[in-house]
Amino acid sequence: MNMRKMVLLSCGALLTACTAVGPDYATPAAAVPQSFVGSGQGSAGKVANVAWWKGFRDPMLDGLLAEGLAQNLDTMAAMERIRAAEAGVRGTGLAAAATGGVDANGQRFGGEGSVSGTGSSATTDLSAAFVLDLFGGLRRDRERAKASLASAQDDLQTVRLAWLAEAIDAYTDARYQQEAIALTRKSIASRQETSRLIGERQDAGSATELDAVQAGGLLAAAQADLPTLVSGFESAVFRLATLLNRPAGPLLAQMQPGRAQPYPTASVASGVPAELLRNRPDIRSAERDLAAAVASVGVAQAELYPSISLSGNVSTTAGAESWSFGPSLSLPVLNRGALSATRDTRAAEAREAEITWRAQVSSAVEDVQTALSDLTQQRRRLSALQQSAEAYRRAFVLSQESYAAGSLSAIDLLDSERTATDAELAVAAARRDIALAWATLQIATGAGAEVGAIPRTR
Repeated sequence: MNMRKMVLLSCGALLTACTAVGPDYATPAAAVPQSFVGSGQGSAGKVANVAWWKGFRDPMLDGLLAEGLAQNLDTMAAMERIRAAEAGVRGTGLAAAATGGVDANGQRFGGEGSVSGTGSSATTDLSAAFVLDLFGGLRRDRERAKASLASAQDDLQTVRLAWLAEAIDAYTDARYQQEAIALTRKSIASRQETSRLIGERQDAGSATELDAVQAGGLLAAAQADLPTLVSGFESAVFRLATLLNRPAGPLLAQMQPGRAQPYPTASVASGVPAELLRNRPDIRSAERDLAAAVASVGVAQAELYPSISLSGNVSTTAGAESWSFGPSLSLPVLNRGALSATRDTRAAEAREAEITWRAQVSSAVEDVQTALSDLTQQRRRLSALQQSAEAYRRAFVLSQESYAAGSLSAIDLLDSERTATDAELAVAAARRDIALAWATLQIATGAGAEVGAIPRTR
């Protein structure tokens, strides 16, 4: 093929090539139920900007979360992945189509054996090449890069939600441990008083040594529980400090005075399952991964077609100038089998990405459904435990009165005291479980993912 035919071929291709090869991406439809079981609520709307944790009405928690969202290490790492994806986008399109540069060379020559004497020479070459995107390979590559960038941006929101879940878990656990410490100290004081009364009765001959020994054993058992609870509180604070990316010592001092356990004062707008497709960042990220995979099929498909590029060169040597310009054609012949295999691989990866996206949707619906059920049942459990604790507290008061009147044994008094303390600890644990279940449901809907975040770019 002569140069004239190559030029005609390139011009004809430019005129006829109007679309990129490979499949055009379209968001697939997802089969989701119309509503969540047990939820009669309607649309929740856009929840990414809802700072739902303010429903705990805990200013210290609000401040710690605002601080941590801005400086935790997981978010910093996700931001770097976004910057890498942005650089990837800049490297596509025209940046990938054009190549070239300037080469300059200078020499000084001479010496006794030199025929031409002493002198110097300089050579300058300017070369450039531009690939004609006849079949849309470069356009598909840019589509892939932009989809990958959007996926990285959605991944950042997923990281923020995961961090919120861990931070709230650590804070809530620390406050629970403090409540358990306070209840245990109260129990120790009560058992010390009971042990004292039994000791007085033993001295008077109305109580046995067995009563005194059992009272001392229960007192020692309560005292033995205290170090474990203190260790649990400090461990939760240390975990929170790591999540906040700050020293543990000052945070421990800040948390030491204690506060009431976090407890939700607001309802949860769970919305409808279809809203998860736009509210859950992990679903959006999986959908963008699918778009990138589909674009990669087009990139691989374009590799099977001829490639035409326009190149030119200008060279200057010793005052003489030369230049050249023209198209060049590259036909994939001997490596066509390998290129076809690559295209088929990319197509399989795209189908896998769609399956992954569908699985993510199903998992998200399950997350919300499970969290709704858990929160409902945890609230019922707390109500029953509160009634139980109130009854056991009243029973302990009556037991003390009966023991003082001599109508109740020391063993029964000690058992009543232990049962009342266990019931109060169970209530504290249930309040913690409700706080975590409420937070889990909020995060399952995608709420709070963009609070305080830098506006995203596309």
